[in-house]
Parts: sequence; structure tokens; C-alpha cells
Amino acid sequence: MPLSHRGRVTRNVVLAGVTVLAVGVGAFALRGGSHPFGSPSCQATASGTTFEYTPEQMANAATIAGIAMKRGLPARAATIALATARQESKFINVDYGDRDSLGLFQQRPSQGWGTKAQVSDPVYATNAFYDVLTKIEGYRSMEITKVAQKVQRSAYPEAYADHEPEGRVLASALSGNSKAALTCRLDPDSTSGGAAAVAPYLKALGREQVAVQSSRLTGKVPGVRLDAPGVTTAWSLAQWSVAGADRLGIERVYVDGKVWDRAKPDDGWTASSDGGDGVVVTFAP
Repeated sequence: MPLSHRGRVTRNVVLAGVTVLAVGVGAFALRGGSHPFGSPSCQATASGTTFEYTPEQMANAATIAGIAMKRGLPARAATIALATARQESKFINVDYGDRDSLGLFQQRPSQGWGTKAQVSDPVYATNAFYDVLTKIEGYRSMEITKVAQKVQRSAYPEAYADHEPEGRVLASALSGNSKAALTCRLDPDSTSGGAAAVAPYLKALGREQVAVQSSRLTGKVPGVRLDAPGVTTAWSLAQWSVAGADRLGIERVYVDGKVWDRAKPDDGWTASSDGGDGVVVTFAP
């Protein structure tokens, strides 16, 4: 378990049109809604507040929130986990840290969290975090500094509270409670999907999201249809898919009469009569 944040290295990324920012500041608040963005990036918006991330950061945040949904945990659990991972790793699955700390939650193999390979797997690491969190009596109402500290035993427990608003926005969008609230601007020419991307998508879905019926699309465009039980779950699946579009080679996502289209990077979610019921995810042919 992480005992100190000293000695951790902060990686820097360059966002077009913005000053050079540390990855840890890759998520920043923008009051009053979204804005056009130039380089590949993702945004989550709820209650009038927007946070922006790299595609890698958003994909990892989606994994954390998705597993909370898969396990049937309350939104509060996802908020706590997201705020914790934001503080510990800036949503980057780092292969370094204080002492032997690794991964999204900077978990230490020497403290019983698992092997190096296990804590470096975002799905394993997230489940390990929730395994401990859910054993803490009163975690749903406890202050985030106290509950995160009981899980992590950090030298700087106050820092978790700094990221609680961020965790709430992400949890709301990725749970589907805030609809059309998450979008990504990705390079439309870098899609490496195709029919070969369907199986990895379904594997990731099974590891990170609620169990739903799925069927492959027939026709020239490879894709998957998900039969979501309700609009909120549909939006959760859709926005999880957009969050992972870069790593999974997704081209379009259809849900609830709207579409996210990688080829139209600045449009976000727009009206569409295609897709039908449930969620439809397509990959470049």
C-alpha cells in the first residue's frame, strides 16, 4: 500500500493550444460546459462542470467506473475509487512509484495487494481496491479522506478530497446518470479496428461492464449490438465505449437516438436515426 507520494515522477504531456501540463493536471475544471479542443482528448461534464483528460486517462477512468457498475456498487464507490486513482496515478497505469507501488492505485505487492503483474492490470487493481473498500463499514457516508485512507494508508490522506468533485463528474457520466456527458476527440485517421477489433471489445466489455446480451452486426461494417436494460445502462455502456474508443478501435457509437462519430471529432453527440434500440458500436471496415 502506498505510504508516501515522495519520489513519484510526474509525466508531462502537451495539449495543443494549452501550456505544457503535467499529466496530473491533464484533468482540469472548465466552468460552463465544453469547448472545442484540438489534440486528441476526452471530456466529461456534469452539473455544469467539465474535466478534460487524455484518451489514456479517460479509458482507465472508464474501467474503474465500469467495474463499479459490474459489481452493483453505488455511485459513491465509483466516486471514491476515481478520486483515489486520480490522486495516486493521475489515471495512468504507471510502472513505477514509491517503494514497490505500481499501477492505477499505486498498490504495493509487498503489502499483500497482489503480484507486480496483477497490480499492473487495471481490472485486477480496481477489483482489489473495491474488495477492501466494500469491507469498510459506513464507506457510503464517510468523508472521502477517511475512507480512502482506510484503503490506501497514504501519507497524504487530505489530497483525496481535492479530487472528489472530479470523481463525481466522472462517476455520473460513466454510470449513465448524466447522458451525452462524455465525448472524445480522436484522430479520425488512426482507427485500427476492423472485424478483428470485435473480439477484444467483447472481452473488455465482459471484464469491465455489466453483463448484457450482445450480437454481432451483419453486413459490411463490423460491429456489435448491446441489449441494455434501460436508458441509464445504455448510456453507461455507450459512454464507456467512447471512453475506450482509442484503445479498442471504435469508429461510431449509437445510443438513444444519438451518435458519437470518430470522423467528426468536434461534434460530440449528435442526433441520429440509425442504430435502433440499445447500443450499437461499430468499427472501421
